[in-house]
Amino acid sequence: MKNRRKEIYAANWKMNLDSGDIRGFMERIVPYAGTVDAEVMIFPPAVYLSSVAEQAAGSPIGVGAQNMFWERNGAYTGEISALMIKDCGAGYVLCGHSERRHFFGESAEMVTRKAGAAQDEGLIPMICVGETLEEREQGETLEVLHKDIYCSLSDVKPDKRVIIAYEPVWAIGTGLTATPEDAETAIAYIRDQVRELWGDLADAIRILYGGSVKPGNIAELMACPNIDGALVGGASLHADSFIDIIQNGVNR
Repeated sequence: MKNRRKEIYAANWKMNLDSGDIRGFMERIVPYAGTVDAEVMIFPPAVYLSSVAEQAAGSPIGVGAQNMFWERNGAYTGEISALMIKDCGAGYVLCGHSERRHFFGESAEMVTRKAGAAQDEGLIPMICVGETLEEREQGETLEVLHKDIYCSLSDVKPDKRVIIAYEPVWAIGTGLTATPEDAETAIAYIRDQVRELWGDLADAIRILYGGSVKPGNIAELMACPNIDGALVGGASLHADSFIDIIQNGVNR
């Protein structure tokens, strides 16, 4: 079933890079993105969202925000809305990244409100789920994923464009990577949970792996039948390494 799902390689820059770095990155990635049989996405810091969208204009690169609030407007200092993201020229938004959940206390209930609000404004949410090291060591991975999927999708309308990213928290920025077998087991389980909620639509949903993805480990991950791409953090901060990840994944 994987051959019917187009792969996604997404760069999450987190709180990194400046306008000069971004200009150089975009000069490399824009001409490349049109040559590869995969979707390329970039999630820059919010202050650079308009600039990245402008530089990506006319290319197949998707641009998204790293976070949003669920209200359309109002007295929510420091937040941005789906309307603002859309107005910047972006079409995607990360919802529930592990760093939002664990540094800023976002619950699955908050995540689903964000994802539902994103859909209401025509944005495509990329919903992130994953377990901590403690949960993994206690054998609770599947239990955590079950709860995350059911809660995080509760306000989300069934739509094959929705994207899910499996991010084991213990692998984010640590240099540790889930084995291909562990990642495949978790992502296959996520797909089964989506199937319980959305039926056969689950076969069209793309589920990515995120967690210390590098040029050297992407091919093994992408060989797994249920893994449809990668959400890349640190290795996406340099165009050359990000392009190597895409190339190695596509040409595995």
